[in-house]
Amino acid sequence: MPNVAHLPTIATLIGPRITPDTVALGTVILPSLSKHFSDDNPAEYSALLDWGLRLTLLLALPSAAALAVLAVPLISTLFRYGAFSAHDVAMTQQALVAYSLGLVGLILVKVLAPGFYARQNIRTPVKVAIFTLVATQLMNLVFIGPLGHAGLALAIGLGACLNAGLLLHLLKKQQVYQPQPGWTGYFLRVLLAVALMAAMLYFAMGEPQWWLAARSYARLARLSLLVGGGIALYFAALGLMGFRPRQFARRAAE
Repeated sequence: MPNVAHLPTIATLIGPRITPDTVALGTVILPSLSKHFSDDNPAEYSALLDWGLRLTLLLALPSAAALAVLAVPLISTLFRYGAFSAHDVAMTQQALVAYSLGLVGLILVKVLAPGFYARQNIRTPVKVAIFTLVATQLMNLVFIGPLGHAGLALAIGLGACLNAGLLLHLLKKQQVYQPQPGWTGYFLRVLLAVALMAAMLYFAMGEPQWWLAARSYARLARLSLLVGGGIALYFAALGLMGFRPRQFARRAAE
């Protein structure tokens, strides 16, 4: 019998930890948000949130895309040993792809929630989190029948996106956050760079059978090349479209 009881746990270990630096962004901006709030400077407060959201999308979107595209190479390289069969790889891939759909939402929450905390508003994020928890459990009931364990992962991912969407909506509704000009062009350029990277990874990784049969050192070497090549292509594409590192220099309150 395939050893599949631990597959959601494995996917959980991989998924939400892909971009720890981006998750830490919420901790980084919280002191500056608090400073702008105490100085009664709503314009800088909103601009700092805007900077955090742009930087989050810049790093989280390619991470989510790479996680979905490279699911089989990642799982095979990390876990394809001993009793971990090809069927286990396939089952874990389903959960990991489902988790990747919510990765951006998971990270955005870490940036949006400090927008409330810095204003000493703890109740709103808690209320949103409780609503999201209930919605996630309902989605579990809906998805687990047709999708099995992948349905649980999908519900968690969609719940994270719902959480982030509600927090963003409330920040805008309360006029705490007002998006800076140029968001449409910014998002489209990032999306194009992500699409180019994802296409390259998809065609370069080859057939899943190779990853299932190859030796561990060969899988690790090829995966390293794929990751390095994907990073290089992504940032090269951004550079050609006018992105420069200085545009994302850390903003801090004086």
